[in-house]
This record gives sequence, C-alpha cells and structure tokens, in this order.
Amino acid sequence: MCRYWLVVLSLCVSSAAAQVEVPISTEEIIVQQVEESYDHAIALLEESVNINSGTLNLAGVRATGVVFAEAFEELGFATDWIDGAPFNRAGHLLASHGDQGPKILLIGHLDTVFAPDSPLQRYERIGEHFARGPGTTDMKGGNVVMLQALRALREAGALEELSIRVVMTGDEESQGHPVALRTAALIDAARWADYAIGFEDGDGNPATAVISRRGTTNWILTVSGKAGHSSQVFQPGFGYGAIYEAARILNEFRQALSAEPNLTFNPGVIAGGTELEQTESGNRATSYGKTNIIAASVYVKGDLRSISTSQREAAKQHMREIVADNLPLSNAEIEFIDGYPPMAPSAGNNALLEMFDQVSRDLGLGAVAAVNPRNAGAADISYAADHVEMAMDGVGLMGSGGHTIDETADLRTLNQQSKRVAVLLYRLSQLR
Repeated sequence: MCRYWLVVLSLCVSSAAAQVEVPISTEEIIVQQVEESYDHAIALLEESVNINSGTLNLAGVRATGVVFAEAFEELGFATDWIDGAPFNRAGHLLASHGDQGPKILLIGHLDTVFAPDSPLQRYERIGEHFARGPGTTDMKGGNVVMLQALRALREAGALEELSIRVVMTGDEESQGHPVALRTAALIDAARWADYAIGFEDGDGNPATAVISRRGTTNWILTVSGKAGHSSQVFQPGFGYGAIYEAARILNEFRQALSAEPNLTFNPGVIAGGTELEQTESGNRATSYGKTNIIAASVYVKGDLRSISTSQREAAKQHMREIVADNLPLSNAEIEFIDGYPPMAPSAGNNALLEMFDQVSRDLGLGAVAAVNPRNAGAADISYAADHVEMAMDGVGLMGSGGHTIDETADLRTLNQQSKRVAVLLYRLSQLR
C-alpha cells in the first residue's frame, strides 16, 4: 500500500513540475515580435518602394517621408520635417523617442537613384524570397529593418530604456548644397549621441557590417603648354606641350600612390588639344586639335577615396607636389573638392561590431565580420562617426544589384537583420 501511494505522489509531483513555465527572456520576446511583424514590415516595404523618390523628385521624397513618419508615430515617436529648400533638396525626416538610457542615433535615407523616368518604378515579388524595386535595398529596405527592430523593442517593453534619435535624409544619393546646411541636423544628432548605427546595405552580405568607409574627394587638373608646330615639340623654345605634361602627372600619381592601402584616385574625364571646353558640372569636356599642332590645354576630372582624413590630406599634398614639378614651358594646377568625409577605423567601432557579432552568434545567425572598405561606398554615417563613441553601418536589408534596374532584396535577411539590431539595441540599454 505504501509503495502505491509513493508512486501516486511521484506522478503528481512530476505532473506539477511539467506545468511550471520557464520564464521567457526579454531577448526571446524581441525575437518573437520580429517574426510576428514580418507581414507588417513587408507591407511597409512595398508601400514605400512604390513611391518614386529619386533625389530630385522632391515631391516623391517628401511623400516617402510621410509614410515613414506615420510608421514612427505609430510607435510613439515624435517626428519633424526639415525643409530642404535652403540646400536645394526635399528635406529630412527626424524622429525621436525616450530620455532614458544610452543615446543612440539611427541613420537612414528616403531618396533613391531612380528618377521618375527610370524603367524601375514598382515593387515586384520574385518567388518566395526576393523582391525587386527601386530602393528595396538602398535603402527603403534598411529603413524597414530599423522600424521592425524598434517595433519589436516596444512590444517587448524595452523601448523605454533607450533614448533614440532618427535622421532619414532626403538627399543621400545626391547631396544638396551648401553641404554644411544639409548635414547640420545629422551632425547635431551625432554630437548628442553615444552610438550611431546606419542602415545601408553595405556590401550586400549579411555576414558583414561596416565599421569604416572611405571618404570622397573630387579633383580637377588643368594643364597648359605652349602651342606651336608639332615639328618643334621638345625643342627649348616650345617644350613638351600640355598633353605630355598631363601624362607625366597622371603617371606619377600612379607610381607614387597606387600601392597605398585603401587609397584610390581615378581620372574619370580627360580632354586636351588646341581648344578646350567643358560643361559647368565638369563631367563633359570637348576638345579640338590637330596632329601637327602642340597641344595647348588639357582638362582632367577625377576622384580620390581615402580611409582617413590624415591619409586624404597626405595624398593631396603629394599630388600637389607632383603637379608643381612641371616639364619645360608647361604649367599645371590641381583643385580638390571634398565630398563625404572618411569613416576611419577605430577601437570603438570595432567594439560595437564585436557586440553585434556576439548577438548574431547567440541568435544562431552566424558570425559577422567587417566589410573591406574597398567594397563599400560613402554614406551619411561618415558625418556622424567622428562625434560618437562607437559607429557601425551596413546593417540594413541585404540583396544585390544596387543602383541598377536589377536592384533586388533578399527578404530572408529582413527578420535576420531586424533581430540582430533589436537585440543589439537591447543589450546596449543594459550596459551600466
């Protein structure tokens, strides 16, 4: 009889134990909420992609801003619109939430490279896992990742532990001018923040993120020489002419600087001869000359890409010295026009990537490594990186064909990226 009651008691204890629920962690709730919001995120992606927001389609950029503003307001964010008229663009969307915990700047953009006359205008599903359309990856898809991560944090009750500012620019693909005006809100937010995260698509590989980007600088080389009959070229009274001098300069650029890691300089436009004209933008040049006349003028326009401000300035100085060492009876001048600043590698950026990598591993999503900066172009994160403790970019929706009519998002990376970002933000909120 005793043995019988012992067996019954054992079964009752086992049954009661089986009914005890193991507490679910906040991170597990966040992951669940990302999965549950997938359809909502896809709908937002389709709605935003179907609005043409080529940079110079100001009405389209503003309309895209309205769509994303409503999405932020649904999550309890306050929103504002900065009119872009002072810098000749549509403007920027700002959003903010919270006054507790770490201060985090999230960066996106509303414009695309696709003008209203582009053949790529609409969102199109391609099978189960892909979608083609303007901005699916660059970067309306990244904006959706941002919002999906923030939604998951709110549903998990973790959003209140963060102070967040969002800047979505309306002219990332073609900057307005003066640049100081178009970047003012972004830089102000960066000076406020502890961390900055950009939602570009990096190199399109979900196994990478961006912790350094090369800056851009345009350069214009103008060369003059003494015109004369070609039979007199190289003679003391006539010299070498403008084309030989331009060739010398470009070749010495290559010889002196082409082995510098992460530094590139490319002459994209060149024209030379007896007569020379170029458009106001400098992207188109025409020349006239004859084979029996020594060339009098050469025009070259190119770009310079560098990984740090110090590398950029050292390269400029070396190029100036080469330009100044003229062949006889020739003259040359070079002008530099800085664009996006470099996002230099830093210990802080690397630490943020290590946290992101650990989050990804913990979620079973694999390792995340740094993008080779040669494989990622310039972006708005570069204006913020020098003002924060840690910065990272390239965590948006991944895919292929960016900036072409084949721009296609891999929708399998939507939840993946949103989970990574949301849990990273939660872990940042727990740092003390």
